[in-house]
Amino acid sequence: LGTIFSFLILVGTHVFNPIKSIHYQRDLISPPLALKHLHFGFNEVIADILWLRALQDFDYCESQIAKNICKGNSWLYKMLDTTLSLSPHFRMPALTGGIALSVLVSDMEGASNFFDKALVSFPNDWQLLYYAAYHAIFEEKNKEKAAGYLIRSARNGGNDWFYSLAVRLYTEAGQRELGVSVYKNLKDLNFSSGLLNRMGEKLGLPKDQ
Repeated sequence: LGTIFSFLILVGTHVFNPIKSIHYQRDLISPPLALKHLHFGFNEVIADILWLRALQDFDYCESQIAKNICKGNSWLYKMLDTTLSLSPHFRMPALTGGIALSVLVSDMEGASNFFDKALVSFPNDWQLLYYAAYHAIFEEKNKEKAAGYLIRSARNGGNDWFYSLAVRLYTEAGQRELGVSVYKNLKDLNFSSGLLNRMGEKLGLPKDQ
């Protein structure tokens, strides 16, 4: 326990390089991989501490590979990944971590990995699926993947217009037939005629189909 809490103190501390400190540059310590296994039953407590520590530097990027783009699997990613490993059903980090990595530090690789992990724990969380769709569209440039997330989001409490957006994405990705399948499924479920009409127009379907 002494080793763990000593580590946590270090995580919460800035390690200064004597030369770089003149310019107020700093390096933050990432949690070791072994922490996921050597928590001695205090996994939830350690997860809470790591989450609170991560919040203090939610926009920290230790190494940029381009302007406003952080090196993949950054410090923030490692903090969030370890937090979720220790407490898989800790919703707040799962919900906000991916979008923070995607938007705040532009760690695209870390954000993709984190969304994948978070969705294992929360496969039916419509907000998480919606944020994952955003990342897939704007950062991964994967419209088909985003459309799949939007459909899952709509099915689990998200807005009905997610279906319409998903159909458009499928069409743009060359998956028109899948869009038509979604349209027919919604029609069988007696969704509103306004929604079905908008989707039908985007798919180029006859009004009586």
